[in-house]
Amino acid sequence: MTLEQLRIFVAVAEREHITQAARDIHLTPSATSAAIAALEARHATKLFDRVGRGIVLTEAGRLFLPEARAVLARASAAEKVLADLAGLVQGTLALAGSQTVANYWLPPLIEAYRRRYPGVSVSLAIGNTDFVAALVQEGAADLGFIEGGIETPVLATAAVAQDEMVLVAPVTHPWHWRPPRAPAELIDGPWVLREPGSGTRAMLEAYLDAAGIAPASLRVVLDYPSNEAVRAAVEAGSGVTVISRRVVDGAIRAGTMALIDYPLPARPFLSLRHRERYTTKAAQAFLALAGEDRAAVTQG
Repeated sequence: MTLEQLRIFVAVAEREHITQAARDIHLTPSATSAAIAALEARHATKLFDRVGRGIVLTEAGRLFLPEARAVLARASAAEKVLADLAGLVQGTLALAGSQTVANYWLPPLIEAYRRRYPGVSVSLAIGNTDFVAALVQEGAADLGFIEGGIETPVLATAAVAQDEMVLVAPVTHPWHWRPPRAPAELIDGPWVLREPGSGTRAMLEAYLDAAGIAPASLRVVLDYPSNEAVRAAVEAGSGVTVISRRVVDGAIRAGTMALIDYPLPARPFLSLRHRERYTTKAAQAFLALAGEDRAAVTQG
């Protein structure tokens, strides 16, 4: 069994499609199929079932997938240890960010990092908070950046920035003229929220819990898996939301959305790293740059 065979297996298993996997890992479909066939033949185990023109994982394939991912993560970690011997002249840095962080805070920081360390190749995966934590825990990302907190003992967290949270509504909503004055007045909304598992939704639910309001009592009419969809829904008149000011500042200034005068606590942006995995020089340098950015904002 080779690392290349494991890489091909994981690619095919995640997509359940030979041609798409081959394209994404820069191989021909025939070479990809041959690698899977060789792996199955060598171990006399069927990893995929051919169903019509598609493929699905067998039970053996499902059991093997997390082991294959773990081996690839360890191999990647070993490569990074060796790359560190060359300092920051070359190397890789895999980042993961939840949506607000990844779309609005990380890009200028990544660009500053690339200018400072042009030999380091940087990648960024984007998802919700749970997705980011899982990537760091599995070793698929060197560092994660999320909004709000997370309770995973194996992950170390540190605050890297502050995020202003705001209540916004369609310009025709009654709150535009008469803002709510207490948490109990927030219930009716109607609300457009990010999906469960997102840092933005978790922040709102924690705020309501602290005020003695059951989050389930909110009249939620829509939930969406992206900030942009939530923003568009509010602009279209679907409901109100709590969201990062970074996401809606342009819409507020353009007058397509109303900023409601209601005080909300700020939330931290947090870095995540695995407590038991090696932290590369590339990752250490990125965290140091994030610290410089926070200090500059605080002093400014």
